[in-house]
Amino acid sequence: MDNDDQPIGKVLSRRQALRLFGLAGGSAVGAAAIGQALAQRQTGAGSSAGSSGVQGLPGCVVRPAMTEGPYWVDEKLNRSDVRKDTRTGVVKAGVPLTLVFQVSRVALKTCEPRSGVMVDIWHCDADGIYSDASDRSFDTRGQNFLRGYQLTNAKGEATFKTIYPGWYSGRAVHIHYRLRTLQNGKVTGDFASQLFFDESVTDRVHAVRPYKDKGKRDTPNSSDMLYKNGGSQMMLKLTGSPEKGYTATFDIGLNIG
Repeated sequence: MDNDDQPIGKVLSRRQALRLFGLAGGSAVGAAAIGQALAQRQTGAGSSAGSSGVQGLPGCVVRPAMTEGPYWVDEKLNRSDVRKDTRTGVVKAGVPLTLVFQVSRVALKTCEPRSGVMVDIWHCDADGIYSDASDRSFDTRGQNFLRGYQLTNAKGEATFKTIYPGWYSGRAVHIHYRLRTLQNGKVTGDFASQLFFDESVTDRVHAVRPYKDKGKRDTPNSSDMLYKNGGSQMMLKLTGSPEKGYTATFDIGLNIG
């Protein structure tokens, strides 16, 4: 399977982030740069919910854009449970994963829930295969397993039921996602990036079937070309187990559209 394209975007420094939100005595950056910006609210030990730890900055840290990769297809498939292929009726086997996006609008010193944002996800199955794609080792054109979108609700949430991804050569385990803002049915903002997983969790998941039949993966996070471009800031925090499944919530503040 071919590697994804080269990384795009970058992690902004503290000074650049402050400038982005107009909090460093200067104006906000231009519209093009704003269109490449995401932010994630941070919560952790010793800090209150929504606190970034940076004085004057809302509880957000700007995130890097990453390539959509060669397997993006705009299926326009509105569904929460993406495990089933609608053509064959087959439900992909794997450790269950519930993934919740919480999308906010980034404003001066605050993040507010943002409804109506189109959130797409797509990723490979336990064997490292994508749907609706043609590669040297497979042809799944016309299938749509592990793909779909949701619109965020009034709380800014979009929830997906999927499986823990497998792996393919040259890439760490990851999930692609895309956020698009809409106005009168037209896309006014577009942002794509990727989510990554803790190595110890992946080791536990990939030690059970159907994952273990593929063997040990060849690319950890530390060797992945895209993870090196800020992937540690796109790391999912999971709760659960391979036996019961996992849940992850990813909080993001959107500054486009």
